[in-house]
Amino acid sequence: MRVSSASATDKGLRRSTNEDCVSVREDLSLFVVADGMGGHAAGEVASQAAVEGIVAFVAATRAISPDQTWPMPFDPTQSANVNRLRAGFQMGNRRLADRIAESSELKGMATTALAVLIDGDTATVAHVGDSRLYRLRDGRLDRLTRDHSWVEEQIRAGALSEVAARQHPWRNIVTRALSGSDDLDVEVREVTVELGDRLLLCSDGVFAVLTDDEIRTELGREVALDDLCHTLIRAVNNGGGPDNVTAVVLKVDAV
Repeated sequence: MRVSSASATDKGLRRSTNEDCVSVREDLSLFVVADGMGGHAAGEVASQAAVEGIVAFVAATRAISPDQTWPMPFDPTQSANVNRLRAGFQMGNRRLADRIAESSELKGMATTALAVLIDGDTATVAHVGDSRLYRLRDGRLDRLTRDHSWVEEQIRAGALSEVAARQHPWRNIVTRALSGSDDLDVEVREVTVELGDRLLLCSDGVFAVLTDDEIRTELGREVALDDLCHTLIRAVNNGGGPDNVTAVVLKVDAV
């Protein structure tokens, strides 16, 4: 499997700092997006710590097979990459805890995180919070993650419509995040990727402004991936995007 990638990030029209953090590691087939929370510089610290922890753990264990000794508890009912990403998130979470212990000013900081690890025709997807993964295949856009947010829970319960959720004053409240606490709950799944697929990893600054139809249009443009990322972010800003905006686009070039 060969995947090409591009990424872009922007601090938004009303932000003085960018609390998003991104890592594109084609050598590891690992792609990570995190959106920090906490005010001042704390959100930026949180997202960076989480991403660094995830990347460091995957890099350190990428060559370890399931029958070797792992530096963590290993669930034999799950694949090596599911175990790898779940533990990577735990490492990122511990890095947050260490930073909070070093500075009381960082208490209360947290971050969402989304990671995609590709191995052959399988993409392992792990996430906490409301950063999203979309897949464009043959003109059809599918969301491959479900938001860990208050409005998403209300939508699934039938108490809130998609349209109402986009305008709800609590739309930014997440129900899961990396915060350095011991109760981290990471959602992990595996999906099959095919030749021609495009994957979009993005922070909520993208879909808070663009509808699924608009994302499908932007993601389907036949332009260089770098241009596609910047065009996507420009569309968000043209729509009045106030928040941090991060997008990573992957294209499956060969199987």
